[in-house]
Amino acid sequence: MASKLLSPFSLHKLELANRIAMAPLTRGRSGADRVPNDLMATYYCQRASAGLIISEATTISAQANGWVDSPGIYTQEMIAGWKKVVDAVHEAGGKIFVQLWHTGRASHSDFHNGDLPVAPSAVALQGDGIHTPLGKKKHQTPRALKTSELSAIVADYVTAATNAQSAGFDGVEIHSANGYLLDSFLQSKTNLRQDQYGGDVANRYRLLNEVVSAVTKVFPADCVAVRLSPNGAFNDMGSPDYRAQFTHVMTELNKFGLAYLHVMDGLAFGFHDLGAPLTLADVKQVYHGPVMGNCGYTLASATAAVESGAAEMISFGRPFISNPDLVHRFETDAQLAPEAPMEDWYTPQGARGYTDFTALNSPD
Repeated sequence: MASKLLSPFSLHKLELANRIAMAPLTRGRSGADRVPNDLMATYYCQRASAGLIISEATTISAQANGWVDSPGIYTQEMIAGWKKVVDAVHEAGGKIFVQLWHTGRASHSDFHNGDLPVAPSAVALQGDGIHTPLGKKKHQTPRALKTSELSAIVADYVTAATNAQSAGFDGVEIHSANGYLLDSFLQSKTNLRQDQYGGDVANRYRLLNEVVSAVTKVFPADCVAVRLSPNGAFNDMGSPDYRAQFTHVMTELNKFGLAYLHVMDGLAFGFHDLGAPLTLADVKQVYHGPVMGNCGYTLASATAAVESGAAEMISFGRPFISNPDLVHRFETDAQLAPEAPMEDWYTPQGARGYTDFTALNSPD
């Protein structure tokens, strides 16, 4: 009998082939126009045996851009490009959500004709630097958004969700992790605001609440997900009150009846050491809907998490890069291909390190 992880799963109205998700993986193959292309359609179709594919982070507006050659979903050309990708996945029997993204302070003025990136507060990201269209640069101190600007950002999420419907996506995942705009509003390290969007945990949650409220008027709530990284240090994140903040966020998100809550609980890499990490067990204490775990899971640890009820699904990132047939390899206990080198992850280099990984022969 197949393990629970590898068995079919009803995620609300979506019938999934298994409980394995392909995590969002930024790969930088969209080109300067940020329009999804045929190569991307091939890449996602190769991985359609995942119960659910979550697309790479996809920007909701020009202001949201902050990664070289990542895709967007805010023009008609982008919608048409994504429709080719979605159709290919569906024809291969898969399901796919798009991850909606605003990079916030993790961007650079090179992406915005000289305008500074935006953030809740003028707090610079301390890090190695950022790759821009004009080369690698130091991070800048972002411009703090005015209160009056936030409704337009919520509207951009609504437009992006509407465009995702037009492209045929099965749902959307709202990216509120990894130090990008929504996460930076949640966290006291980066949110020093004095208005109704800053201060205590409830006010810092306000923008995410408004985004989720608005997007669930476009897609049914059970086709909308949220991603959080309570233990994450990526993009210079990690706040002393992270436990209180993320417990509040997860508790409040219960009211929506979301598709799932995607929690980067794993400690395999990129975590802070500010205290005891929030585990899936902690999440289950406060969040009552489906939970998807992520970050550094193996077949064994993912199987254990699902069998124990700690999570309904587990997403895999790096293994899916070099194992397009990851599900089949898990099913047959086959050896995984070596992890792809990091220089192949993001570099705009066409098929190399992207669609040229060999799948094992599938059963008849």
